Amino acid sequence: MIYRTGTDYLNAAQKRVMLFGMSGLGKTHVSNMLRDQGDWFHYSVDYRIGTRYMGEYIADNFKREAMKVPLLRELLMTDSVFITSNITFNNLAPLSTYLGKPGDPARGGVPFAEYMKRQDQHRAAEIAATLDTARFMDRAAELYGYPNFICDTSGSICEVVDAEDPTDPVMRQLADTLLLVWIKGSDAHTAELVRRFDRAPKPMYYRPEFLHAVWEEYRTTHSVTEETCDPDHFVRWTYARALAHRQPRYAAMAEWGVTVTAEEVADLATAGDFDALMSRAIDRAVTLQR
Repeated sequence: MIYRTGTDYLNAAQKRVMLFGMSGLGKTHVSNMLRDQGDWFHYSVDYRIGTRYMGEYIADNFKREAMKVPLLRELLMTDSVFITSNITFNNLAPLSTYLGKPGDPARGGVPFAEYMKRQDQHRAAEIAATLDTARFMDRAAELYGYPNFICDTSGSICEVVDAEDPTDPVMRQLADTLLLVWIKGSDAHTAELVRRFDRAPKPMYYRPEFLHAVWEEYRTTHSVTEETCDPDHFVRWTYARALAHRQPRYAAMAEWGVTVTAEEVADLATAGDFDALMSRAIDRAVTLQR
């Protein structure tokens, strides 16, 4: 860890923290709170993915649909309209829409092969956006004068790193420059997270071997083909399984940093509360390592 004790963290002139865990447990909420209170730079990996690395894919998908409408086709072909996404830290719908769902095209599904292609694009984008963290830390301090930095990661970060490999390049860079903080949910959070996902699905990347396995299991247990699969039901069904699948991967990442509970995070109201929690978490981790 870059801070040896909780006191080291509290006394640091520059506090640099990365939050990770399942979507819906408070990463973006806490990051927004810190940014709004003045001296924290908020770097959103999902926002970087959707704007810097997948923006053209997303816009082209919008244009592909627009070209099916004669009026919009004519306007596009004459450069009379401009189509782009409006991704924000709190609204990642354009990215979710592009990633799509496999299944029946009449219900908004895409072919499984196309879905996997987009998944692979997201993997490359997430790795690149996560590695950009170090450069944005420098920009935040040198260009804007922010002393503190919070990295709000994608919920799928555990899928693109190998935390059990001490030489993993993404984990190595992150651990060398930030305090890695796992926001750990409990069994009680599962139903609520699934409900939130049903209402507002966020960008999700899954490892290919996991996705192929659940795709085969779903089609077998629900007696459907690719063409008859309900895409909405499949992605919700898959998300519930991802909650369990990702826990050991998050736990392995936590060995590089500290762990806090979702309940502890929910109680935070100020940047001072956050700093106090980070200090306690560091001291807890140090004690466990002895």
